Amino acid sequence: MSTTTPYVLILFYSRQGATRAMAEAMAAGVESESGIAARLRTVPPVSATCEAVDPDIPAEGAVYASLDDLRHCTGLAIGSPTRFGNMAAPLKYFLDGSSELWMNGALIDKPASAFTSTASLHGGQETTLMTMLVPLLHHGMVLSGLPYSETELFTTTTGGTPYGASHLAGQRSNRSLDEQERSLCMAQGKRLARLALALAPMREST
Repeated sequence: MSTTTPYVLILFYSRQGATRAMAEAMAAGVESESGIAARLRTVPPVSATCEAVDPDIPAEGAVYASLDDLRHCTGLAIGSPTRFGNMAAPLKYFLDGSSELWMNGALIDKPASAFTSTASLHGGQETTLMTMLVPLLHHGMVLSGLPYSETELFTTTTGGTPYGASHLAGQRSNRSLDEQERSLCMAQGKRLARLALALAPMREST
């Protein structure tokens, strides 16, 4: 990827791999559009101890996000498993540390969306997505969901909402994405990429 290529930051936290699989499908959707790339980043777990002991670089998968990843993105998708109807603490912790970008207006008018995974069908997918969008509104971002032109929203019996892609991971959190869930993740990534490219000239002219 060229250093000048605009990118959608796909920022996620995943414990069992379901949210990571969604992020990868969303990245495929982003990169189905020419002229833009996907950048996968994760966040470290939050430790209850006073001293951090994890390495700076995870042993596998996406590297940890920095504020510069967020600062320079052209669009943003955030993903998290559900924790009592809200995002997981590690992702919230990272976003709570983005006040500098809020003060500088770095994310204003950039498109953003959210995605989530739950163990049970009624485990808080929609409340998680809606609450994840709140800090993005504070940053002045332009929210992007999933329109019902994505016909899988009418037929899915597992994940998928107009507020963002979702996934039913199952009681053991080992259920893979089905075709409809994957299709909706890709559609969300593609839509976000198109909006990012369309809105970029507007930001550059201000």
